[in-house]
Amino acid sequence: MQLVNSFLAWLNRDEEGQGLAEYALILALIAIVAIIALIFLGGQVSKILSTVGNSV
Repeated sequence: MQLVNSFLAWLNRDEEGQGLAEYALILALIAIVAIIALIFLGGQVSKILSTVGNSV
């Protein structure tokens, strides 16, 4: 139990870069969601853009 408490105390003492790390994790999550959306919806989006391009 002492080892866990020591580890948690070590994590809490360095809070300077914590905000940047959180922003990086959020950005990575958004990128993953966007990639997954493009994989599943890529064909439909391509068809719509092709239709719009042909009508112009």
